[in-house]
Amino acid sequence: QVHLVESGGGLVQAGGSLRLSCAASGLSTSNYNMGWFRQAPGKEREFVACIRWNGGRTYHSDSVEGRFTISGDNSKNTVYLRMDSLLPEDTAVYYCVGASGWDSANYYLPGPYEYWGQGTQVTVSS
Repeated sequence: QVHLVESGGGLVQAGGSLRLSCAASGLSTSNYNMGWFRQAPGKEREFVACIRWNGGRTYHSDSVEGRFTISGDNSKNTVYLRMDSLLPEDTAVYYCVGASGWDSANYYLPGPYEYWGQGTQVTVSS
């Protein structure tokens, strides 16, 4: 059974940094495309970033490009999201996701991702 467990969320002031971790079990991150989505209150889930297992290419949404960085450590079966220069609008629940396939047209949508973690809250105060 697959489990994705996020950690590292919390309360931080605007301009600060956090690093989220996603520990995977039941799948190998070296064979899955892994990513992060977020959902703020009253809003739909939003793509944040993903990393492809084949080659390690990364994708980041325009709203976080240059501030957030996704990475992975296959030896630890863990994916990270480094978040710098945080803004109040980054406040959301952040979800780790995993997909066995790669959908180049829809990778930024929730649909292609079979596995989801329970989420970790990130709150950025102004």
